[in-house]
Amino acid sequence: MTAQRKHYSNPEKVAIRRLHLLEKKPVSDRCDQDGIQPTLFDRWQKEFFENGAAACDHHGKRRQAAEGVKDRKIAALEEQLQRKNEVLAELRAEHVQLQKELGEP
Repeated sequence: MTAQRKHYSNPEKVAIRRLHLLEKKPVSDRCDQDGIQPTLFDRWQKEFFENGAAACDHHGKRRQAAEGVKDRKIAALEEQLQRKNEVLAELRAEHVQLQKELGEP
């Protein structure tokens, strides 16, 4: 009869790596305590560092998305201001024309 493999959740994997990295627990002790092979720990460690950049990029993407929203809002406001300026120019022209027709200075 073969032993049932334990599948570790991501939070469990992080906790195991955390004890090694932050609390300086030796890998061999962590592996013995958690019943995992050192090669498995090494694979988790490799994946952790390879995907660590993604965690940082997530914040960058959020910031870029926020800047994109901000840029679109600025563009919309500039367009709205341009339309208002065009309407004002049109109204001024009509006002000047009416003054001329009425003979007002």
